[in-house]
Amino acid sequence: MTSNFADPPVRVSREERRAALLAAARDAFVIHGYHAASMEEIADRAGVSKPVLYQHFESKLELYLALLDQGCATLLERIKAALNSTTDNRQRLRATISVYFDLIEEPASGIKLVYSGDLINEPAVRFRVTKAEHDCAELVGSVIAQNTPIPSEQALILGAALTGLAQNAAQRWIEQGGSNKELATRLLATLAWRGISSFPLANPNLD
Repeated sequence: MTSNFADPPVRVSREERRAALLAAARDAFVIHGYHAASMEEIADRAGVSKPVLYQHFESKLELYLALLDQGCATLLERIKAALNSTTDNRQRLRATISVYFDLIEEPASGIKLVYSGDLINEPAVRFRVTKAEHDCAELVGSVIAQNTPIPSEQALILGAALTGLAQNAAQRWIEQGGSNKELATRLLATLAWRGISSFPLANPNLD
C-alpha cells in the first residue's frame, strides 16, 4: 500500500550547504577560470537557486577567497605532517616534495587555485598566495636551521628554494599528463637532496 504523503525534504545543515557550494565553485573555477565561471553556473552545479548561493557568499570573489583559504590551509597542514612524519632528513625532504605532487592531482585540495589561478593580480588573492609561499618556506627553513649550522635567515632562503622547486615541478608534471608520480618525486628528491645534504649537520646524531 502506497502512502499519499511525500517524504519530508532532507534538511541540510549550513555547514553541509557551504561545503557543497564550495565544491561546485571549485569545479567551475578549475574548468572555466574565475572570470568565465558564473554564479548561476555555480548555483546550478550545487543544485540550489542563486538567492540561496548569495545567502552564503555575497560575491564570486568571496567564494574564490574561501576556496583559496582552504587550499592554503591544506597545503600547510600537509607540509607540517610531512616534516613531522620522520626524523630522517632525506625522507622528510621526499615526503615534503610528495605533498605538492599529491595535492595537485587531488581535485578537492584547491591547490590549483593557489598556484595556477587567473586572479593572481587581485590584492586579496596575491596576499594569500604570498603568505602561503612564505609560510611553507618558513616550515621547511626552520627544519633546516634546526639540523644545520645555517642561520635562520639563510635557512629560510633554502626553504623557499626547495618549496618553489617542488611547486614548479609538480605543476609541470601535471601539465604533461601526470604520469609516473613515483618516478617524478624520486627524481626531484634526489636532485634536492644532493644539494641540501652537502651542508653539515649541527648534530651528527640527528640523521
